[in-house]
Amino acid sequence: MSSNDTEDRPAVGADSPFRQERIARDEAPQFVLPLVVRIEKSEPPARTDALETAARAVLVLLSDERAHGEGAWAEAVRDWQDARIRKVVRRARGAEWRKAEALPGITVEGAGAQVRVFPPVPLDGWPKELVKLQVSGTDLDDPEPVGPAGPGVPVLWLNPDLDMSAGKSMAQAGHAAQLAWWELSGVERAEWRESGFRLAVRTAAPERWAELTGSGLPLVRDAGFTEIAPGSCTVVADHPALRTRLPR
Repeated sequence: MSSNDTEDRPAVGADSPFRQERIARDEAPQFVLPLVVRIEKSEPPARTDALETAARAVLVLLSDERAHGEGAWAEAVRDWQDARIRKVVRRARGAEWRKAEALPGITVEGAGAQVRVFPPVPLDGWPKELVKLQVSGTDLDDPEPVGPAGPGVPVLWLNPDLDMSAGKSMAQAGHAAQLAWWELSGVERAEWRESGFRLAVRTAAPERWAELTGSGLPLVRDAGFTEIAPGSCTVVADHPALRTRLPR
């Protein structure tokens, strides 16, 4: 993010496609944001680590100077945000991962997870190095129980009633992070970026899910292209800066 982005932002993110009148989003050319998670047979990442790393990867791309103004990725990002905000997670290992790393993009590392995010591409125009990668096979586990998020850390709350694959959950966590990003001011975005985009992904307690979905916090409703029914509520983005704006 450039200094001008921070200084000139209004109170909420003007880059949100939901903040202004636009053409029907389903009629616009459709783009997709590719994410590739590294899953080696001998050392697969923990599920929660992979979800958190994918969400951070989306934020890293959105804040990258190449995604703004006259940057190399700016037009692709604008075209993507004019249509439906699709993300697809694929897996790679060994030589596949090395080929993916050679393409323009950003690799984001978690505790053990590695996720590479690429500038958006047309829905039917994936680079040949990525189109060969598998979408399935991202069923990851947490080897140890995941503790509560630390104080003041933004939390992306997963719907406890949905059974989503790790790949699907990674995409949904990325959606939630993006919705939160759009709602933040320039100063708030800069602070989040300076923290390294600290965040946590947790599954909400069943008794709290209704409260979260009715709170006014950003809520992801899935389009229903894969795995779950259209309109399903998948993730709530609980960022402390956004919570302070909720009605008391």
